[in-house]
Amino acid sequence: MCGRFTSTTPAEDLAAYFAVDEIVVGERGPSWNVAPTDPVLTVVERDGSRRMGEMRWGLVPFWAKDASIGSRMINARAETVTTTSAYSRPFERRRCLVAADGFYEWQPRPDRKAKQAFHIRSVDGQPLAFAGLWDSWRPTRGSDEGRVVSAAIVTTSANEVVRPIHDRMPVVLPQSTWDAWLDPENDDVEALAQLLVPAPVSLLEAVPVSGAVGNVRNDGPELIDRVDPGELFPVA
Repeated sequence: MCGRFTSTTPAEDLAAYFAVDEIVVGERGPSWNVAPTDPVLTVVERDGSRRMGEMRWGLVPFWAKDASIGSRMINARAETVTTTSAYSRPFERRRCLVAADGFYEWQPRPDRKAKQAFHIRSVDGQPLAFAGLWDSWRPTRGSDEGRVVSAAIVTTSANEVVRPIHDRMPVVLPQSTWDAWLDPENDDVEALAQLLVPAPVSLLEAVPVSGAVGNVRNDGPELIDRVDPGELFPVA
């Protein structure tokens, strides 16, 4: 799964990186500890143009009775995304990119109770484009009052970099796939599903970091500083 990530690149720089035509983002600072229900930067396509805005992390399906369900729907499994009711409709028409600079996972350690935290990021420092799904929920049909626009991150099996730490990872989409993924008129779900694969090993590095990231109140650049955890043990 992906339960925490970093979002530190300024929106203007991300807009250039993702070739965005319109930015609809309020004032926001960097975050080294993005958590579920936080606003996240997303890229969508409408009428042939790309738009960057904010959505709440944790998908609230349009049919939900209330918005609280979103806190439990932060990730959508690639293997079941076409058959799970909350995700199948967004997968067909409401796909997005979730912009990130890296994500956290925790490795069990046989020599201690606490798990070892890792920040997993691109080796070249470039932003990551997570495959995302979004939906729009309204407490009252026909009214925009209280409307919640939310997103989930699609996850897949871990690659060789992440597997010693955790068995799942976000789907990181390469630039060559962004057009197909974002196109709301693209309803070839079989072809789209083929994009939901682990990232190439050469893309990512896993850096051991402080366990302070486990507390959502902690947020600062020190959270992604490398620490020396001693000998690292593989997950059994």
